[in-house]
Amino acid sequence: MTICPYNEADRDDWDRYVMDHSRGSCYHLIGWKDVIEKSFGHKTFYLVSRDKAGEIDGILPLVHLNSLLFGSFAVSLPFFNYGGICADNDRVRDGLFEEAVYFARRQDIAHLELRHSENLLPGVPVKTSKVSMRLALPGTKEELNASFPSKLRSQVRRAVKEGMVARMGGEEELGSFHLVFSRNMRDLGTPVYSRRFFRTILERFPDVARICTVYTREGMPVASGMIVGFKDTLEIPWASSLKDYNRYGPNMLLYSTVLGFACDRGYRVFDFGRSTPGEGTYRFKEQWGAKPAQLYWHYWVKNGGPMPEINPHNPKYGLAIRIWQHLPLGLTRLIGPPLVKNLP
Repeated sequence: MTICPYNEADRDDWDRYVMDHSRGSCYHLIGWKDVIEKSFGHKTFYLVSRDKAGEIDGILPLVHLNSLLFGSFAVSLPFFNYGGICADNDRVRDGLFEEAVYFARRQDIAHLELRHSENLLPGVPVKTSKVSMRLALPGTKEELNASFPSKLRSQVRRAVKEGMVARMGGEEELGSFHLVFSRNMRDLGTPVYSRRFFRTILERFPDVARICTVYTREGMPVASGMIVGFKDTLEIPWASSLKDYNRYGPNMLLYSTVLGFACDRGYRVFDFGRSTPGEGTYRFKEQWGAKPAQLYWHYWVKNGGPMPEINPHNPKYGLAIRIWQHLPLGLTRLIGPPLVKNLP
């Protein structure tokens, strides 16, 4: 086993390994390295393990985030739900983890965060507060619609009766998506990603990334989400709706549309994204029939300190969140991207 930093000569072998491996996730694909570097300017440290025959037997993508506000740390993978180690066996897994720790020590990094879908590193500090909400899809959207409770179907019909329409597209929908997304993030007290980030995703993954937007009768975007496909799964990592229109059900029409799209395209699983059990987003996804799949975020912390809490639930960020919620929308769109680039 030989572990080395990734270089461009590894690109095709890397993606082939991800596609063939059962633990390979969408965000292991090397294209996301391009997206992060181009959108945020972060330094990446991708590790490749090869066996005696020169074949890849393990990978680990890492992104180094470094700021005055949040310190120096590395994540696999920030901004997304998945990442971490993908390896053929425990020996390769442990070797990749040890190499990542060695990298962290050399760079004086405070902690590593590896986002796994299983308890891949027993004995390593881990958070299990988040789950991924996933729905097994039938063969047709007619079967899917028939499986929904009558109340849910009526909420979808309410949006249609109000004259709302859903439109699926690519970059032509980016402006509408970001308009809804940025306002929703401001209302939640969270800095917003730049349009450039989402445009880069659409450019890098034109065959599997789409945007679905729900418009009012007058043509105003009121709900929108970006979807990304990988193997047999369609995921919606980012979705928002304008709360002033919630009573008309645009969010219900949005999800009904993307679920139907998933069935039409032959996907077998719909990933609603991560949630905290018991919270509002968890219950929203649960009503569609989604079931929780436990997520495991493993940590190495310098000097054995406590696991970090760089998230909105940390009380130390409470005042900043409340202030952000009252800032003008235009200002949050301007200053949000430089801040959020260091929020994993």
